[in-house]
Amino acid sequence: MTVTQMLQPRAGLRVLVTGGASGIGLVIARAFADAGARVHVCDASRETIDALATVEANRGASGGESGGKSGNAGAITATLADVSDRDAVERVFADVHAQLGGLDVLVNNAGIAGPTGGVDQIDPDEWDNTIDVNLNAQFYFARRAVPLLRDAPDGGAIIALSSVAGRLGYAYRTPYSATKWAIVGLTKSLAIELGPAGIRVNTIQPGIVKGPRIERVIAARAQQLGLSYDEMEKQYLEKISLRRMTTPEEVAATALFLCSPGGSGISGQAISVCGNVEVL
Repeated sequence: MTVTQMLQPRAGLRVLVTGGASGIGLVIARAFADAGARVHVCDASRETIDALATVEANRGASGGESGGKSGNAGAITATLADVSDRDAVERVFADVHAQLGGLDVLVNNAGIAGPTGGVDQIDPDEWDNTIDVNLNAQFYFARRAVPLLRDAPDGGAIIALSSVAGRLGYAYRTPYSATKWAIVGLTKSLAIELGPAGIRVNTIQPGIVKGPRIERVIAARAQQLGLSYDEMEKQYLEKISLRRMTTPEEVAATALFLCSPGGSGISGQAISVCGNVEVL
């Protein structure tokens, strides 16, 4: 195998992406599908699930790579599920068994922005919800995925999505930042625990990623600080060494690399894909 060949994931990988019907998760799911993987996603939004199903059906009808059939290489199937609901997680894995017959890669991507406000202003229920979706769900999916990943022919992989807020302090976003730091601890602990079974565990820490979600975050932060949206966006960009936002495709490319033969020696790492965010 050449070095160039080592940069491509093995065709036919069985991949589960949580929160995979929109945003970064969808870009990751499609990247794996385009690389020949069999991909299943879950998402809490019926609207995004239905939109994904329509796109997949159209791809199949036009003779696209997916073929439009569940279980074919390149196809993306989906389950409607709230990742913080343990019963829903069980339904996801029932569908994974039915659609994929096993698992090689878990991408723990699902997450929410959580509330914006001073610590004395945050509603405890919003704190609890952020913990449930961003952190507890990662545990729920990992505990169900690991028995399947142990049987992966080339060794399984878990990729957890954290954030640069998991290596930097983030004022007025304490629930979000706390969960993203915790994900790094979970990742490093699982890498030690699961390494002897050949399962690699890494986390990707995206920075300020282009898209509707960061636009909402900037707007909320601007309102909190009494600034205009443009002023707040300028402040965000000035904190990035490259002075630009990261793209979802750059995050997805890193996920693919971590699941390729070229990434087979990488485990227990928190990899920032952020243009070097210096401070939040």
